[in-house]
Amino acid sequence: MIGRLRRLAGLAPAYARTAWWGMVGPRRERAPLLVVQAAVLGPDGILLSLRSDLWGWELPGGNLQADEVPEAALRREVREETGLDVELEAHVGDYVRSGFRPHRARVYRCRVSGGALTPSDETPRVAWFPTDALPDALFAWYRAPIEDALARLQQPVERHEHLGLAAILAAARIDLRTRWRG
Repeated sequence: MIGRLRRLAGLAPAYARTAWWGMVGPRRERAPLLVVQAAVLGPDGILLSLRSDLWGWELPGGNLQADEVPEAALRREVREETGLDVELEAHVGDYVRSGFRPHRARVYRCRVSGGALTPSDETPRVAWFPTDALPDALFAWYRAPIEDALARLQQPVERHEHLGLAAILAAARIDLRTRWRG
């Protein structure tokens, strides 16, 4: 019980940071945010990472640094978050998200080329999941990119999604349930 209470105690600061990042931060940025994410596929399924701030499973990836190209940023972010080196196989698509934290998520299908699976401060848990048994704690906005990566489409797609109040509440439910379960 103490462990559960300790995990729940982190809610207020985590939610405050997430709210600032999602609602105030985008209004202060000069250019639209581009995020890169990897659908890393292998014999054990797909690699997912559990965030440290909002406890839910997602595709590994992150933001570009100044003057960094998306492909290099993706390799760097995957290495930092998972300990693995990846080869990019294909640009799966761009997922243009409005509402909470407006951004463009560029997703690539990848395969492991080296390294050892290792969690990080940003992603304290990383794990492989069978593609037909994704965790129920997977944030909903990652389902379409995963399906598109598995479909091995000939051309990248562009999908538009609105992350409104329903998406925020669903993410909060995932976070609370995951923290409670540990």
